[in-house]
Amino acid sequence: MPHRRLLLGTAALAVAAATAAAAPAIAQGDSAADAADGFALAEPTGPHEVGSSELHLVDEDRADLWFPDQDRQLMVTMWYPTRDEGGQAAPYMTAAESAVFVDQLGIDAPGDYFATVRTNAVADAEPARGPLPLVVLSTGWSFPRATLTGLAEDLASHGYAVAAVGHNFEAPMELPDGTVNGCLACPMRPAGFDVTVQRAADLSFVLDELTARGSEWRSRIDTDRIAVGGHSMGGSAAHTALQTDERFGAGFNLDGALHDAQDAPVDVPFLLVGAEVNGVPGEADGWLSAWPQMSDWKRWLRVDQTTHSTFTDLAPFADDLAIPTQEMDGERALDLTRAYVLAFIDRALDCEDSPILNGPSTTWPEVAFENP
Repeated sequence: MPHRRLLLGTAALAVAAATAAAAPAIAQGDSAADAADGFALAEPTGPHEVGSSELHLVDEDRADLWFPDQDRQLMVTMWYPTRDEGGQAAPYMTAAESAVFVDQLGIDAPGDYFATVRTNAVADAEPARGPLPLVVLSTGWSFPRATLTGLAEDLASHGYAVAAVGHNFEAPMELPDGTVNGCLACPMRPAGFDVTVQRAADLSFVLDELTARGSEWRSRIDTDRIAVGGHSMGGSAAHTALQTDERFGAGFNLDGALHDAQDAPVDVPFLLVGAEVNGVPGEADGWLSAWPQMSDWKRWLRVDQTTHSTFTDLAPFADDLAIPTQEMDGERALDLTRAYVLAFIDRALDCEDSPILNGPSTTWPEVAFENP
């Protein structure tokens, strides 16, 4: 078993919880519109076709923080390179998840909007022969795992296996029995440190399950090349996972406060990407404290014309819904996120240097390099 260091420190600032009503169980129904009429995610930039599949994982040795009488349950979406070119496109969300998320966001959109989004992955396609380097993703607080699909599909098209983790009760999520839980933990307004620690345990458990004897993924994952990252709370969880699980060899954080920054040595490559306001030194919670504790390769990027959700699929969706959330065009926001995360993962796992990580770029003039 990998060595795990006990995390020290007190509970950090409380999470800025999104407003989300407790969602009752909902039976999945048919989408009200044909998915062919839905918004299409930008095509991946890599040479490989992309496949996708779903996993339901239950940690019978760990109680859920939010409902301690239940075992911790996770849903995981896998993306990966494949040789399969035909087949049904993987769904973005189920109709039931979409309805809960639309209601949570309070937007003027059909309840099935996210269920009709067109993806670029073939559902249940056969993965390419491994071993494949792996990237484990965690989303922001109240954000479904699907909101990192644009990034995940692109990484998979470049030869990476990607596992996006759905954390039960922390975002709209449908379980195999048809139960749909919204962000039932949101009204609890939990401490960020507590969420971070539970999520880091989730990420390690997912890795345990993917590499366990008998897992179909065991022979397909290169256990010497594994990275972890995420958006917002997911980025904080990735930072913690690097300290508690030595199997993760690199990490990144997309505009997330670091709730574990008090005692947080990280000795592997780490990338911080901050929005226009949050990325300013002194504005992002925990970044100034964590920065000098990063002893390996590191970068602190601040991106102009952006806001907190820019680094997720919500950026292009907002443009499509005519409710843009940042100055930057939504498609460009997705392109930028893909470019910098891919460059970092290539460098960390494949030793491929990319000029855009070495300083300002004429291609991406919105990106500033900070070194507090």
